[in-house]
Amino acid sequence: MMKLFLLLASAFVLRTGTVDDQLKPASSARIAGFTGERLDASYNNRILAQDVDRLIETFKTRTETRCWQTEFWGKWFTSAVLAYRYKPEPKLKAVLDHAVTGIISTQTEDGYIGNYAEDKRLQAWDIWGRKYVMLGLLDYYDLTGDKKSLTAAGKVADHLMMELGKKNVLIVKMGNHRGMAATSVLEPVCRLYARTKNKKYLAFADEIVKEWETPQGPQLISKSEIDVAKRFPKALNNWYGWDQGQKAYEMMSCYEGLLEYYRLTGEEKYKQAVERTWENIRNTEINVAGSGSALECWFGGAHLQTAPIHHYQETCVTATWIKLSQQLLRLTGEAKYADAIEQTYYNALLGSMSTDGAAWAKYTPLYGQRLKGSEQCGMGLNCCEASGPRGLFTLPLTVAMSGKDGLSVNFFTEGEFVLRSPSGQQVVLQQHTDYPVTGKIAIGVQLAKAEEMTLRVRIPAWSETSTLTVNGEAVANVTPGTYAAIKRKWAKGDTLALELDMRGRIETSGSEPKYVAILRGPVLLARDARLPGPDFGAIVKPVADKSKHIALTLKDVNKDGIWMQFTAMCIPESYAEGGTKAVPLSLCDYASAGNAASLPMFRVWMPQLLDPKEL
Repeated sequence: MMKLFLLLASAFVLRTGTVDDQLKPASSARIAGFTGERLDASYNNRILAQDVDRLIETFKTRTETRCWQTEFWGKWFTSAVLAYRYKPEPKLKAVLDHAVTGIISTQTEDGYIGNYAEDKRLQAWDIWGRKYVMLGLLDYYDLTGDKKSLTAAGKVADHLMMELGKKNVLIVKMGNHRGMAATSVLEPVCRLYARTKNKKYLAFADEIVKEWETPQGPQLISKSEIDVAKRFPKALNNWYGWDQGQKAYEMMSCYEGLLEYYRLTGEEKYKQAVERTWENIRNTEINVAGSGSALECWFGGAHLQTAPIHHYQETCVTATWIKLSQQLLRLTGEAKYADAIEQTYYNALLGSMSTDGAAWAKYTPLYGQRLKGSEQCGMGLNCCEASGPRGLFTLPLTVAMSGKDGLSVNFFTEGEFVLRSPSGQQVVLQQHTDYPVTGKIAIGVQLAKAEEMTLRVRIPAWSETSTLTVNGEAVANVTPGTYAAIKRKWAKGDTLALELDMRGRIETSGSEPKYVAILRGPVLLARDARLPGPDFGAIVKPVADKSKHIALTLKDVNKDGIWMQFTAMCIPESYAEGGTKAVPLSLCDYASAGNAASLPMFRVWMPQLLDPKEL
C-alpha cells in the first residue's frame, strides 16, 4: 500500500527541473590567525578526541524507548568530515574509516541502524537518529566514493519506508514536534535520490512534503508567512512533545531538507518558503549575538533579548542557523546570508566554545555565566557539544567560493583559498589580514593564465564607509550589504585592498528602561567581571556621537584568555546635581566574555537610567 501511495504522490508533484547552486565551495583552504587557532583547537580537542567506539556501541543494544543516543554518531561524523575536508590529515581519515566500518557493522539484515526496541520503532527520536546516520554515510560516500556507505544509507531509507508502509502510519505523526524531528529525514532522502537516481527516494520525499501540509503536519510551507513563534498554540503541558510546533532546531533542519528538495524539483514555492522563514527568524528571533531561542524554541525573542532568559540561545540552534544560512548563501549568492553567518560565527558560535575547543556550552546567555551543559543519554557529551563543530567547520571552504562567472569573497580571515575559475583553471586567493581586530584586508590573486571574470567582494551591511581598490585604483559602487562586483581580466599578481568601517556602534533596545549594547565590526562587545573599570553592577552610559558611534581604543589582543579588549568612555550613574565626568569602561569581545574556568559574570545589554523627561 505504501509503495503504491508513494508512486501516486510522486505523479502529482510539479517539477520544473533541477537547480544548481550559485556558489561552489573552494577546493581547499588554509586558515591562520585567530580563526585558524579556533579551528585547530576543535579539530584536535573535540573531533579527534571523541571516543568513536562509544558512539557506535549504543547501536548494538536495541532496547531504547525515548532517548536520542543515535544522533551523536552522525553529528560527530558530519562535523569530522567537514574538518577533514579542511585539513585532510591521515590520522583523521583513519578515524573516519573506522567509524563507518563500525556503524555499518551494526546494520540489521533488513536495513535498520538504530537502538530502539522493536515495539518502539518510529517513535520519539528514532527516525531523527536514522537521519543522522544517513547524513554521515552520505558524507562519507561524497568524500571517498565508497559504495558500501551509499548502499548502507539506501538500506536505512528502504527499511524506514517499509516500516511506515507496514504500520500504515503518517511520518508526521511519528516522533516529536509535530513530526518535524522525524520529517527532517527529508534532507538525506533527497541527497540519496540525487546520488542514486532511484525514483522511490524522490517519491518518499514527495510524500514527506505532502504530509507537512496536512492538518496533522507542521505546515512549513503554508505557514511560512507566519511568525515562527506563532504558528501553533504553546504546548504548555508537553513542551518537548509532539504538540510543540515552535522547536527551533528541528524546524530549521526541515527547511534544510526543503532546500535539497527544491534543488531536485525547481519548484519556486519551496525556496520561497525557506526564504520567508529565514527572514522571519532574522527579524523576530535573532539577537545581537546572532542566535536565539529559549527552552530550545522560537518565542519572539528578538525584542525580549535584554531580559535574563531561561535556557537561552541553544548551541544546536546557533549551529543550525549557520548551516541554513550557508545553504541559502550557496544557493543564491546573496550578501545578507554571509552577513548573518559572520555575525553568528564570531559571537554566538565562538562564544559557546571553550577556549581549548574541547567543550561547548549548551546555552549561552547575553547576561550571566557560560555554564557547561549536562551529559545526555549516558553518551559522555550532549547534543550541543556534537553540534557546535558542525557550524564551526562550515567556514573554511566558504570563505571564498567559485561561481558561474567568477569568484566570491564571502568572509575575511588570514589564509589561502584554492578555487576554480569559469574556464576551469586553478585560482589561488591569498588573504592577509588580522580582521576583525582591524578592518584592513589585502587579497592577492594568483592564476597561471590571465582570464576575464567577475570577482565579488562582500561589503558588510554594518560597514557604512568602505574603500576597495584593485592594484591601487578605487572601485566604485562599494555599497554596504552587497557584493562589490569587479569584472575585468584578472592576471597573476593582481591585488585588492579593502578597508572596512570599524567604528564602534551603539545598538539600543527597549524604552522603559532602555538598554544599549556596543558592537565593533561584526563583533559584539560585553562587560566581564574580570575587567577593570566601574563596578560590574554600576549603571553606565557610553559616550556616543549623534550618529550612535562610539570611540573604542583597542587595548589588548590575545591576552589572559581574552581575544580583544577595548576601552570606551562612559558616564557612570551619579546623584550629584552637576553630574560626573566620563571614565574608561573596559569591554571585551562576546566570545571571550565569561569564557574562563572561573566562570566570571558578563553582560551585553547595559541598562540606562530612566529619564522622566523622555517618558
